[in-house]
This record gives sequence, C-alpha cells and structure tokens, in this order.
Amino acid sequence: MERNIFTHPCFNQDARHQFGRIHLPVAPKCNIQCNYCNRKYNCANENRPGVTTATLNPNQAMLYLEKVVTQDSRIAVVGIAGPGDPFANPVETLKTLRMVREKYPQMLLCVSTNGLNLNPYISELINLQVSHVTVTINAIDPVIGAKIYSWVRDGKVIYRGQKGAEVILERQLDAVRSLKQAGMIVKINTLIIPEINDQHLPEVASKMAALGADIMNCIPLLPTKDTVFEEILEPSAAQVQKIRTQVKAYLPQMEHCTRCRADAVGLLGEAMTAQCQQQLLESSRSIMAPGDERPYVAVASMEGVLINQHLGEAERILIYEKTDNEFKLIETRETPEAGTGKQRWLNLAQILHDCRCLLVSGIGESPREILEHDGMTIFVTEGLIGEELKLIFAGKTPHGVCSHKAGCGLDCSGGGMGCG
Repeated sequence: MERNIFTHPCFNQDARHQFGRIHLPVAPKCNIQCNYCNRKYNCANENRPGVTTATLNPNQAMLYLEKVVTQDSRIAVVGIAGPGDPFANPVETLKTLRMVREKYPQMLLCVSTNGLNLNPYISELINLQVSHVTVTINAIDPVIGAKIYSWVRDGKVIYRGQKGAEVILERQLDAVRSLKQAGMIVKINTLIIPEINDQHLPEVASKMAALGADIMNCIPLLPTKDTVFEEILEPSAAQVQKIRTQVKAYLPQMEHCTRCRADAVGLLGEAMTAQCQQQLLESSRSIMAPGDERPYVAVASMEGVLINQHLGEAERILIYEKTDNEFKLIETRETPEAGTGKQRWLNLAQILHDCRCLLVSGIGESPREILEHDGMTIFVTEGLIGEELKLIFAGKTPHGVCSHKAGCGLDCSGGGMGCG
C-alpha cells in the first residue's frame, strides 16, 4: 500500500497541524544511562522523553492502538520511543511493529533509538517498511560523550567513561550509514547541554550531514531530579536559537519539537486527553488482550484459599485456567530452588511461560523485572483467590492493586492520571 511519507509531523513541520502520531510504550528497558535521564519519575503531568503513564506488551499495545485510531482519524504515524530504548527491547519492539503493519498497512512506522543496538535489526525494519528513524547522538567526540553517558551496556558487558562513549559512537555512525543506504529518512536528535556539548553541536551536525542524515533536532536540556545534570540550567531560548542557526548551515532543523513522552498521542503539542490516559491504563491492565497465547493465571498462596505469599517464599505456584463456569485449578508447579540469584527467576519465567499474570502478596524488584520482561503482568494484592480470579478473567484489575503500573515516583499515591 502506498503511503505518504511526508505526513510524519516530526519530520515535516507542514504536517504537524493535520496529522498525528501515537507512541506505543512497549520498550521499558534501556541499554545506556544518560546523565540527564531519570525514568523513575513517570508522572502523567510531565512532558519529556522517558515518561509514560504505563507500559504495554505488544498485544496490549494493539488493543490500545485500536481504541485510539477508532476515535482519532488524524493518527498517521505509529512510533516506538521507549520509555527505554526500542532495541534494548527488540522482541517487543519488532513484534509490535509487525502487528501494526499487518493490521494497519497504511500507517507510517517509526522508531526513536540511541543507536547502540540498532544495526542487527535494520534489515527487519526494512522488511516492515519502517520509513522514519530517529537516532539520538549527543557527541561525536568520545571525550565529550564520556561526560554525557554514565554507562553503556553492550550485551552483558558494561562500559564506562570514554570507552563507553567510543562504543556507542561507533554503533551510531554505522547505524546512520546503514539507514541511509537503505533509503530511510533519518532524524538526529541532540540534547543541548550547556557547558558540556553546546559548543560541539556544529561538529555533530557536520558529521551527520556527511553521513546523509535528513534533519536534526536540537533539544534543550530539561533538568531532571536525581540525575547528574539536575543542577545544569536549561538553555535559554536565545541560546537554543543561536545553536540552531549555527547547525542549520549543515542540516535542516526541526524547530517544532514538543519533547514527546513515550506515550505521546495526537497532534504535536496536544496534551494527552483523559480519555487516552484511561484507555492506556485499561490496556496495560488487560489480561485478555487479543492475540495472547498464555491462557493461565499463576497464584502464590500458602493454603490455596488466599493470595498471601511473597514470591520469594513460595515453594509452589498454583495454576488456574478459565472455564465456561468461571475457572479451575489445573495444577501446582514447584518454584526453582532459592540461592541461585537472578537465574532462579529466569528459570521461573520458563516454568510460568504459559501464564499471562501472577498474583502475589509481595515480590522483589529483580523477579518483577525478569517476569515482566518475559511478558507476564504482576499483581501485588491480597484476598480470596476466587474473588480475584473473577476479576482477572473478566479483564479487570484485582482489588487493592495500584492502577498506575509505571508509578510516578517514590511518593506516588495517585491513580496515574496526574498529580493534583
């Protein structure tokens, strides 16, 4: 199906008032730590990259997308921009893109990435007809890059300092070359960080132009709490304009950026509506999302009546199945032996591979991260198993569970619809 590549509102300013985009937040993990980024504070009132009201698995993302496009005919672009990096979550990213391409062949597809792990997936992006790719490149000098990146994780190896900056820069340059050779439209995002890289940006622009990049977006730093750069002042409008004028000699500038969230939706500059926020939350809680191939629900219980066991203490997990008349216990499964660290939870993920969610009275950060990355939804709750399963199999949230899956910080006590 023929698509109009000029309807992407981020790459074409003339399209921004007519065509909208939707970011599907299916990529929670990141493979680098930038000194300006903190994804812990995910308040719905914030408007910056790395923030989302909730994260979704691919099937939940499709459920959400269908709701949005039904009510907003302006959506022309489906993008994945975090809240981590798409290619630190390649399985989720590519599955989502494949599903979108199949169901909505007319949509433009795009991704926004740091470029570290992009190269292995470019051929698949080509096959999926992804037309627009944004790569965030903050420096082409590793000495400067070392001031920006706290660490860079390449597979199981973590690099720090100048070595980390060298690793990511090499991957970024190769990625931009490969993307342009494939005929994709490439935008370069660069943070303007006063006294760190602000004098360096013309060099970045010159190099990107030489590689064939199409457009550049110089984004002023937004100081964020609990980051290395939280005390650096946001550059003034005059400073930003001066830099954009300098780099415009090398590349056209995107001057209408709105610092999109990882769950941005609608026209650029529009705030997410309460309706979309609610739909996103509902989709993130959906246990029966279309396309799921995990029919069972797992429960940690000491006696088989109440949800009253912390996962770390559970020696067995109860497995339930939906039936015509409600549900039934089909079996119990032993948990892996304690004392093996992270491997215990990786083994548990295999044991519960056909379970779509897990009900526990408590869970540690490491098992939660591993099980959620494997596609399982975790509900920390208490109460009668039967009552909670009725809600689960009806596609509802169990009692006592915070509806704000992502959390908006350590002091959050709300429901994910923004702080009052």
